Amino acid sequence: MCVNYRPPTPEQFNGRIGAFSILPRDWHWPEETWKDYAAPILRAAPGLPREAAVASYGMVPRRHIPPGVKPFDTMNARAESLVERRSFASAWRRLQLCAVPMQWFYEPCYESGRAERTAIGMADDDLSWAAGLWREWQEEDGTMTTAFTQITINADDHPLMRRMHKPGDEKRSLVLLAQEEVGDWLACRDLEVARSFLRHFPAGRMKAWPAPLAPRRAGPPPSPNGELF
Repeated sequence: MCVNYRPPTPEQFNGRIGAFSILPRDWHWPEETWKDYAAPILRAAPGLPREAAVASYGMVPRRHIPPGVKPFDTMNARAESLVERRSFASAWRRLQLCAVPMQWFYEPCYESGRAERTAIGMADDDLSWAAGLWREWQEEDGTMTTAFTQITINADDHPLMRRMHKPGDEKRSLVLLAQEEVGDWLACRDLEVARSFLRHFPAGRMKAWPAPLAPRRAGPPPSPNGELF
């Protein structure tokens, strides 16, 4: 499961990508995205225009988990149980779809015998787009905020993604969209059409490289010039 990724910088968006072409000056997000962190998404739903938003990573932010309920994670939504999980079912049925842009995402690889943080991105260094769902929350001050999750599928047979995660564990992968598919995904008005997008991205168009966590006072992140798969 992907629980950490690197979103694009505002500079990477400006002038390039539709709804992100001109960003409000007060839109900011961290260099890396973790649970409950703010990050940019493109979202749409029947009757609503496609729009850019800064949203909280995790369909149910921790601040909205009721007192007394054990904290749970909703950063990833399994494609196989979208209609069963209460956290995701309503957004899925309403086709509240989003596309999550990222430079790359991180997974653990155990091929050396221990977990090694590995970055996974596009072979051509373009942005990745993950298929996801979104919903809104009303905050205590009456304002509305947006939260999102990324959809995952089984990756036991994917040449690259099956190499990730602990031996013996089920292999999972984000549902990645090609740039030219993003608009069609967000425009889905039928659940079966939307489900047709929940398939693997070609391994030949992806690459992976070691990306150990940098020391707290380290310099810039490692260059994504990794091995091609």
